[in-house]
Amino acid sequence: MSVAPRAFVVGWPIAHSRSPLIHGTWLDNLGLAGSYEKLAIEPDAFPAFVQTLRENGFVGGNVTIPHKAVAASLCTELTPTARRLGVANTLWFENGRLCGDTTDGAGFLGALDQDAPGWDRRRALAIVLGAGGASRAIVDALLQRGFARIIVANRSVERADLLLRQLRDSRCEAASFDAAEHATSRADLLVNTTSAGMHGQAELAFDIAALPDHAVVNDIVYVPRRTALLRRAEACGLRTVGGLGMLLHQAVPGFARWFGVRPAVTPELRAIVEADIEAAQA
Repeated sequence: MSVAPRAFVVGWPIAHSRSPLIHGTWLDNLGLAGSYEKLAIEPDAFPAFVQTLRENGFVGGNVTIPHKAVAASLCTELTPTARRLGVANTLWFENGRLCGDTTDGAGFLGALDQDAPGWDRRRALAIVLGAGGASRAIVDALLQRGFARIIVANRSVERADLLLRQLRDSRCEAASFDAAEHATSRADLLVNTTSAGMHGQAELAFDIAALPDHAVVNDIVYVPRRTALLRRAEACGLRTVGGLGMLLHQAVPGFARWFGVRPAVTPELRAIVEADIEAAQA
């Protein structure tokens, strides 16, 4: 008798994660046997947790802050993207070996492809605000998609410089927010990867008035669903993409590896997750 696949999301903290809701909805809708649970594992205990995954019955799982870099170091095999970025957010077993991938970049591109079709017809310049882990994955994804130039803007230009030294691609340059604002008139895409505009945080202070009519504005923040940046962009007549799509699309590859079926990001799934977010904020 076969055992139903068991997967997880692990982080410290982890209570806020919507991953169990996403994967649980897919399991129910597809009629698949399996489970997906969230586990709070502190950093010191994480390596031992990974080393005992199989004996605890797990086929794999997701990894979030602060474990992504350590997860990559514990894998026997990494995808090219995970190796380039030095992090893994998705683990699975293949021929007895622990494998790792990072799917944030794929999730970012998947959300734009679905929510703003044709967004990448013009790939002369993208401006990415912020220089954290999400920014690194997004810049890498834009490079793979063929953007000719990417400006990474951060309050600390030194931190943006550090990120770009890790990526080692001459198409990228670091800048201050003020310098990036002067380049907006030539931008095809603007992405906010900072926490500015998130529920409980100050709004993003960045002037988008000079963005051209064809530009797309993406904010990876998904609480609230429509940030002040997105509302300002919509008022300018620009196409916008919120952060929920990236959250949903980055979950697809892991589900396919653990449960054997590639799920779809549907309006029904979005509505379920949106309702959960709104209930949590009530």
